[in-house]
Amino acid sequence: MNLKDQYDRPLRDLRISVTDRCNFRCPYCMPAEIFGERYQFLPKPQLLTFEEIVRLTRIIVRLGAVKIRLTGGEPLLRQDIEDLVAMLAAIDGVDDLAMTTNAYLLPQKLDALKAAGLKRLTISLDTLDDEIFRRMNGGRSGVDKVLAGIEAAEVAGYTPLKINAVVQRGVNDHTLVDLARFFKERDHILRFIEYMDVGNKNGWKMDEVLPSAEIVERIHAELPLEPVAGNYFGEVARRYRYADGGGEIGLISSVTQPFCGSCTRMRLSPEGRIFTCLFATEGTDLRDPLRAGASDDDIEAIIRATWGARIDRYSEIRSSLTDEVRDRRKKVEMYHIGG
Repeated sequence: MNLKDQYDRPLRDLRISVTDRCNFRCPYCMPAEIFGERYQFLPKPQLLTFEEIVRLTRIIVRLGAVKIRLTGGEPLLRQDIEDLVAMLAAIDGVDDLAMTTNAYLLPQKLDALKAAGLKRLTISLDTLDDEIFRRMNGGRSGVDKVLAGIEAAEVAGYTPLKINAVVQRGVNDHTLVDLARFFKERDHILRFIEYMDVGNKNGWKMDEVLPSAEIVERIHAELPLEPVAGNYFGEVARRYRYADGGGEIGLISSVTQPFCGSCTRMRLSPEGRIFTCLFATEGTDLRDPLRAGASDDDIEAIIRATWGARIDRYSEIRSSLTDEVRDRRKKVEMYHIGG
C-alpha cells in the first residue's frame, strides 16, 4: 500500500541529487560571491555511492515512488553517471527515469545516457539573450553551448524536451516571448518557473517575482493560449496549449499559486538525507544507518516515519510570514537537493 503523509499526499516522485557541484553560478541558486573557488563542496567519501543510491531507491520505489529524476548541482558532473542510470533503469516499478541538466556537457554524454535507459530530459535555459544568460549563470556559459546540448538531445530522440526557464522580473522577463516562440517552433515544452526563495543565499525579494498569470498574459498577447487539464495528480506545472495547435507551455507557480496540496515529491541529497519539501529546514539521514549495517526493513521504517509525519506546505504559508521571519527561516539550498 502506498505511503501517505499527514495530508493524505502519496509518495510518487523521487528526485535524486547526485552531486552538490555545478559548473554554473546562477545567482538564484549558487551565487558566485558565495560559491567561489574556495568553497568546500562535499568530499567524495561523504557522497552516496551508486550502490547506496540504488539500494535506497529500491526501498523508496517499494513505498510508492514510480518517477525518478536525477538532479544536482549539475548531474553530468558526477563521474560515470550513465552507470547509475543503468542501475536505476533496472529497478522493477520505475515507470519514468529523467534528468534535469544545464546541457553544457550533454553532447558527449548523450549516447551513453540513452543506452543506459534514460527516458526523458529537462534542460534549463532562462533566456536566448546571450548577455543576460551569462549574467544569469555567473559568466560560465553562452547560450550556444546549451543550444548545442538541445540539438544533440533532439538528434538522440529526446523529443519533446522540457525546457525550464526561471523568470526574474527586471532581469530576463522581457525576453520570454522570444523564448516561447523559439521553442514553439521546435515542438518543445517550455516551462516558466517563478523566482523562488529557495535556500537563504540568493537574496530573494518578492518584487522580483513575475507572477505566472502575467507571464501567460504576455505570451497570450503574441501567441494565443488556452488552458489544458493536468496530466496526472501531483503535476506541478499548469499547462497551456497554443491555440493554433502548435505545442504547449507550463507554469510552475510556487509563489503565487502554490501546489503543496498535491505535492508527491521526496528528495534524496548527495550525502544521503531525505527531504520532504524543497523549502525544508533539515533532512533525515539515511547514509549513516545504511553504513552502520541497517537492514532494508530498518531503512524502510525510517522513511515511513519521515513521510508519515510530513506536514510541509511552505509555499501555502509563505505569504502569511513577515519578511523578517521568512528571511530568518533556515532552508536547505536548491543546489544541494535539486529544484
